[in-house]
Amino acid sequence: MEFKVSELEREPVDFDLELAPGAIDFGQEAEQAGPLAASGLAEVIHEHRGPRDIVADIRLRGTFAGNFQVPCARCVEPVKIPLQAEFDLIFRPAAADSEPTERSITAPETEIGYYLKDSLLLEDVLREQVLLSLPVRTLCKPDCKGLCPRCGENRNSQTCSCDVGPSDPRWQALSGLRGRIES
Repeated sequence: MEFKVSELEREPVDFDLELAPGAIDFGQEAEQAGPLAASGLAEVIHEHRGPRDIVADIRLRGTFAGNFQVPCARCVEPVKIPLQAEFDLIFRPAAADSEPTERSITAPETEIGYYLKDSLLLEDVLREQVLLSLPVRTLCKPDCKGLCPRCGENRNSQTCSCDVGPSDPRWQALSGLRGRIES
């Protein structure tokens, strides 16, 4: 769904839609499992920077909810994650803040996104909000054993026949240290 500034200046747009799996590409970070529901309001806010300098910002408020699958951090098996969140975002035209000189930005300016060509795609906003809502690290279970570093077998489902193998020769000098300390 595309929000055009020219249409939003006439009247705000309410949205309430369900996106099927595959409608948004979340990359390798997540896979959508079931519909993604999104609803909210898009409107234009005019920012007056001077007598003749008015910037048309798009304010997007809404919610989303859906089920996702993310890979386990240890064994890479899919883990189901239900997500539900609210968002209240402001997007400014990309050219509005382009200045020839460098300057530091203020804390409120870090919360502003940018749009190109006088429109904003809801799908892009939802992709960003879903990815930001995902947990940093997900485990299939707290005691996940992960993958064998030699053969790649999932240690949760079966034990592999890989032997432990020789230790790193660089640690050889420290091998008898514990016995010498305890004596």
